[in-house]
Amino acid sequence: MNRTAILDRFRAQLAAGNLLVGAGAGTGLSAKCVEAGGADLIVIYNSGRFRMAGRGSLAGMMPYGDANAIVVDMAGEVLPIVQHVPVLAGVCGTDPFLLMPVFLRQIKDMGFAGVQNFPTVGLIDGVFRQNLEEDRHGLRSRG
Repeated sequence: MNRTAILDRFRAQLAAGNLLVGAGAGTGLSAKCVEAGGADLIVIYNSGRFRMAGRGSLAGMMPYGDANAIVVDMAGEVLPIVQHVPVLAGVCGTDPFLLMPVFLRQIKDMGFAGVQNFPTVGLIDGVFRQNLEEDRHGLRSRG
């Protein structure tokens, strides 16, 4: 499904007064259930891997692995299952070791419909966030 078709479908639903429902999926089975349940959008986040292992979602905000590599790995299980619903990749946009334009092309070529920034320093505030941004670990600093 191309971007224009996805946006047209979403706009039509909103114009009809309907809500858009998005859900995260951590496995092929959960993606299959989300699609069958009528979701309009599925997102694969690294936190989904942790939730499927019985851990809390906040584990996805911790340094427990390469968030982008986890999402790419999960894609092999989720993308072949989903038939009619666009799937977004939860991309850690602040990863200083990624060539982001190359990675985003890879994500697109895999079949993702788009991206969402996750995990993000936007969910971290106060002095710790300020220190992260001063050390160039925030989106504002990547300019």
